[in-house]
Amino acid sequence: MEKSIIDRLRNVGCIFAEEEAQLLISEAGRLEDLLEMVEKRASGLPLEYVLGFTKFCGKRIEVKQGVFVPRQRTEFLVKQAEALTHNNEIVVDLCCGSGAVGAVIATNFNNILLHSVDIDPIAVQCASCNIINIGGHVYKGDLYDALPYLLRGRVNIIVANAPYVPTDAIKLLPQEARLYEPKLALDGGKDGLDLQRKVVEQAIHWLAPGGHLLVETSEMQAAQTLAIFENAGLATKIARDHELDATVIIGTISCKE
Repeated sequence: MEKSIIDRLRNVGCIFAEEEAQLLISEAGRLEDLLEMVEKRASGLPLEYVLGFTKFCGKRIEVKQGVFVPRQRTEFLVKQAEALTHNNEIVVDLCCGSGAVGAVIATNFNNILLHSVDIDPIAVQCASCNIINIGGHVYKGDLYDALPYLLRGRVNIIVANAPYVPTDAIKLLPQEARLYEPKLALDGGKDGLDLQRKVVEQAIHWLAPGGHLLVETSEMQAAQTLAIFENAGLATKIARDHELDATVIIGTISCKE
């Protein structure tokens, strides 16, 4: 059975057919379920949607069809945020998608007050599954507009993996992203930085003194994103992981004297 599944997946172009076959077998409850899952994958449906989850920073994250699937490179965003986070702080995850980034941070610290936001109802539903059981809050809305007003000036960490693919470059993305993930979670506007600008420009009103804003971007766009941070008055630096091809811009609001 396993060999036939591997052959089926390999014949439709699955590069990691052996690993995928083992995952499908381990997750299927019945033979009928397994066969259905194999056919869904063979039709091109992303593996994460077929399984209903993905692994992110070692944590099992539930994903529903139609939600942005967290990438391995975004684990670097989590790592950078965790280096600046302390127990009992307020963390906001904007454009949260499945809620993976905030869920991992909240799991690794004590009594983190996590608030996650997304404008997509499917993402909000998915994030709720990953976050509410660990005491976090999920809101549907447009960035900071969705947050409780009482958080203004009190947030210690803001993380955002906002869409940063330029509109004209969407057609160059892998087929699984183009066909199955929501364009809303990919399209960053003409230069890819529309959402980043909104996130950065309003951050100063929500961050506590000494608070940090961390935004994932691409290596090609890093200088532009850095300039957006600096123009907003944030003390800024670039963090880069070449192995993951991951880039994070970190901005810090000055402490009040």
